[in-house]
Amino acid sequence: MTAHPGTGLVVAVVKPAEPPARQALRDYYHDIGGRYYDRPMTEAEIDDILTEEPDEDLQPPTGWFWVATSEDRVAGCIGLRYVTEDGVRVGELTRVFVSDTVRRQGLGARLLGVVERQARADGVPSLRLDVRTDLVEARALYARHGFHEVPRFNDSPYAGHWFRKALR
Repeated sequence: MTAHPGTGLVVAVVKPAEPPARQALRDYYHDIGGRYYDRPMTEAEIDDILTEEPDEDLQPPTGWFWVATSEDRVAGCIGLRYVTEDGVRVGELTRVFVSDTVRRQGLGARLLGVVERQARADGVPSLRLDVRTDLVEARALYARHGFHEVPRFNDSPYAGHWFRKALR
């Protein structure tokens, strides 16, 4: 667990099935899905997504999941999934979310830092992620933190940009 003095913000590793993680993932899908469909997501739609896109691998040994809270409310989350690419284990960022109540306060950068430290500690040489074209702020955040756009590495129907960052 990492506390950030003066902010009331706590970032902690949480198993995806635990209540804080479930709430963070629901908030993530409300935000990301609402932007994509240009309307609020229903609870039933989010239930379907959580069933169709399981997150159980976001815990050791296959990954990690962190939830940021402020005053016991979800402020954001980030996941790190280990995948094999050309025989090498790499880290893939997923479920990156910062609540609109705390945006532009540095939480995205803090979450990226947490992931990078863990990936380095786990001996991973690089990180990768994909992102939708409409998520301009997210793409700018990744670029500011050393991620470079690379050719497509998956067939996600939602992705429009693919990024990578070397850790060594």
